[in-house]
Parts: sequence; structure tokens; C-alpha cells
Amino acid sequence: MPSNSPAHFSTSLILIRLPVGIIFFTQGILKYIDPNLGVVRFTKIGFPHPYFTAHFVGAFEIVCGLLVLIGLWTRLAAIPLLVIILTAIATTKIPQLSRPNQGFWYMVSDARTDFAMLCCLIFLLVASAGNHWLGARFGRRS
Repeated sequence: MPSNSPAHFSTSLILIRLPVGIIFFTQGILKYIDPNLGVVRFTKIGFPHPYFTAHFVGAFEIVCGLLVLIGLWTRLAAIPLLVIILTAIATTKIPQLSRPNQGFWYMVSDARTDFAMLCCLIFLLVASAGNHWLGARFGRRS
């Protein structure tokens, strides 16, 4: 099967969609059930109203993560997730560059998952929903 065939492209999308959807979905749930990953973390970062902010972000991660996972409105769901991941990089990874005993290599190591999610979200934003997902059935007209 050629590497640019529709079946190959759909498989590629599945391999990106699954981890992105699962990771954001589970991280959203964790913001609700584990204060250290939700309210406490948002307080340490310095967000105003950390209780509201953690749950607001968690709700978007849950809903948009599920949408990505099932392939419904993927491009639309990727936009808030891009904002979330860029905010996470700006508030938790970039500051490591100026902290003693951290610096560039520490930041690069710590940001690897965020960077991978960023690249995967950009891929999903650019790529289509694929033929085997709900988004293809509801969002496209032939």
C-alpha cells in the first residue's frame, strides 16, 4: 500500500489522535481529582483564581480531548488545546531557563511531552479528520 494512500493517512491520524486525546482527557480529569495537579499547581504558577482556572482548563481538556479522541470537530478542538499547551510551556517551562541549577537542558528535558503535544496538535489542525472518524461523517460533504 503506498504511503500516501487514504488508509495509510487514516492510520497515521489514529496514531496521533489516540495519545493526544487520551493525554488531554486524563490530564483534565486529574485537575479535578488531584489538587496537586489542579488547584495547588495553578496556585504555585501564580494564576489568579486558581480554583476556577484549574477547573476551567480541566473542563476544556476533558471535552476537547474526547473530541480529538473520537474524531469529532478535531480542528476546532485542537485550537483551545493549543492555547492550553502554549500557556503551559510559557508558564512552567520557559521560566526554568532563568532558575539556578536548571537552565536550557533541564527545560528541554522537562518540556519534551509539551513539545510533542504541541507538534501533534499542529499536525491535527493541519490534517483532516480521516475517513474512519465521526468528524469525517458529520463534517464533510462529498
